[in-house]
Amino acid sequence: MKAGDIAYLVESNHYVREVQVVRCSGGLFLVRFTDTGGGIQVRKNRLFVSKELAEKSTRRATVTEKKKITRNPYDYWH
Repeated sequence: MKAGDIAYLVESNHYVREVQVVRCSGGLFLVRFTDTGGGIQVRKNRLFVSKELAEKSTRRATVTEKKKITRNPYDYWH
């Protein structure tokens, strides 16, 4: 990746955001969010070339969806 490229960043292991690479220095990338204009510095392993690859790396994609069962405390009495 080089300056000016569009990449995708996974935030909080849940949200995928589009960013633009501003500069690269020593394995760290300064990126600017395309929606808000803010920026952060991240390592190369946090950036993805496509949105699909970024979504595959999220926790939602790796953990199988389980239906949450709510139980009443009285269910445990025999």
